[in-house]
Amino acid sequence: METSNALLFSAIRLINLEGDLLDQGDFNAWLALWQPEGLYVIPIDPQETDFKNSLNYAYDDHQMRMKRIHRLDSGESISTTPRARTLRTLSRFRLLEADEHLVVVRCAQSLWEHRKGNSRHYAANVTYHLLPQGNQWLIQQKTIRLINSDDVLHSIGYIL
Repeated sequence: METSNALLFSAIRLINLEGDLLDQGDFNAWLALWQPEGLYVIPIDPQETDFKNSLNYAYDDHQMRMKRIHRLDSGESISTTPRARTLRTLSRFRLLEADEHLVVVRCAQSLWEHRKGNSRHYAANVTYHLLPQGNQWLIQQKTIRLINSDDVLHSIGYIL
């Protein structure tokens, strides 16, 4: 097994790649970073742990991620036209759990959105559960805990 530092470094590479792909709108490459059974979760309550039995902004399995990407790419949804430009900064990476079967990393995300002449800022703690696949890691779960989730999300036309 890799050392903790090596595991954290390889996880950070994947997390930074994911952020860049999202900001550049390369959604098909983003989809390839996921385990097929992976979950993309944005709970309304940042303290929530039972995502399946609670209300969430997003609780996306593979099919829902595909549908979300289709809405972003198709221009059929008013909330995605025109597409928002985003820029995210990821920092404060902390290895929470690590073995040869699972790596869990928490980091801070600061995301700026610009759309229709308006800018919005979203800050969140993001937790990644990563599983090995060959010589790389894939996302099993990404949980975005917005620090002010009770009043911040209006309509987003991109992926946090």
